[in-house]
Amino acid sequence: MVFARTWRCILTTQSTWAPSFAGLLGPILIALTITEWMNLGIFTEAMGPSFGPHVYLNGTLLFVAGLAIFLAHNLWTLSWPVLITLVGWFAVFAGLWRMVASLGAQVAGESPMLLYGSLVILLAIGVALTCKGYFRGVS
Repeated sequence: MVFARTWRCILTTQSTWAPSFAGLLGPILIALTITEWMNLGIFTEAMGPSFGPHVYLNGTLLFVAGLAIFLAHNLWTLSWPVLITLVGWFAVFAGLWRMVASLGAQVAGESPMLLYGSLVILLAIGVALTCKGYFRGVS
């Protein structure tokens, strides 16, 4: 009984944090996807074995950010706050992949469909989270 009450309190607290997380994470995703799209030429020219340490560092940062997101907001619902949790889990797995297989992550980045598809999806999630974070009265 105490466990159920505590769990309900955690879920209620996390769901009230969702707009704040969305207001933070949404603009970050928008900025990252737009600037990465603008600088794709630089990234493709730099690919190769010497770029491995940069991919590893990027993976480490993704892993840490994803871990922080899903530890602070691990909320599984059938509404928009689950996007925050999914972004956190995606960042953890993408970060681990980049840390374990730095050169393999570069090969995946050479696929235009995968690259542009992931950028469009992350941009759409960023826009949706920004709207939910800054326009709270709008449903």
